[in-house]
Amino acid sequence: MKGALAVGVTATLAACTEAPQTGSQGGGNTLQRLRDAGTVRVGIAGEIPYGFTKDGKVTGESPEVAKAVFKAIGVSDVEATQVEFGQLIPGLNAGQYDMVAAGMAILPERCKQAQFSAVDYVTNTAFLVPQGNPEGINNFEDVKAKGVNLAVLSGTIEQQVAESLGITNVQTFGGQAEMLQAIQADRAYAGALTDISLRALLEQNPDAKLEVTDGFVPVVDGKKQLQAGGFVFRKGDTDLVNAFNKELRTLHENGRWLEIVRPFGFTKDNLPPADVTTEQLCSGE
Repeated sequence: MKGALAVGVTATLAACTEAPQTGSQGGGNTLQRLRDAGTVRVGIAGEIPYGFTKDGKVTGESPEVAKAVFKAIGVSDVEATQVEFGQLIPGLNAGQYDMVAAGMAILPERCKQAQFSAVDYVTNTAFLVPQGNPEGINNFEDVKAKGVNLAVLSGTIEQQVAESLGITNVQTFGGQAEMLQAIQADRAYAGALTDISLRALLEQNPDAKLEVTDGFVPVVDGKKQLQAGGFVFRKGDTDLVNAFNKELRTLHENGRWLEIVRPFGFTKDNLPPADVTTEQLCSGE
């Protein structure tokens, strides 16, 4: 992936000072500790456009929104560490960083492991396929019916949907670059991810001879699997989450959020509806 960090490398959005280490559980004083240090450490997964590295600087929808929110609550510097997507929550709970800013979908099983912010955005699922989409793959049912190989990122909602629907020919990858290479090499016919992410990936690789299908909302057992993303915190860091949510909602309401995220392909259609809440998504309703 163009401009991506190697796994485990640390980069910064601004000059920063290392914050004190924390244990695996939130202690309730994280907000004050971050304010005292002036720095927050975040985990990202190197996924365009949610959180990635360009010209040596971490950017993307989630880090940029996080930077604006933390500035409003008195934390001026954001330091980012990149790991594979599936390691984001384990790394958070191990104290490697203070929060996850990676456009992570809010799912019940993830809510059992960590605490999510208010919904940051909503988006659709799509497929990355060869130009012309000769197999006519437009949803997961098509993938299952035609038996094509499907590429997904490890630990993502797309992997979970595919498995829930009984799709067995699924290949998992650690990052977008590996997914792209698998499709180009004909090891997989389609790659499933959010439509925003796939459009950004294709923009970075204009000679790939691939296209992105129309976005859709997958359905499992009669329930829509809406892609709603948020920021992730350790359980127990309630003061920090409450302060973060207050400023995130302010960004949503005053139009500043849209200004921040527009360069990454987001529009007003990605603003979360009032009836899509973290509580609802965590309960699986």
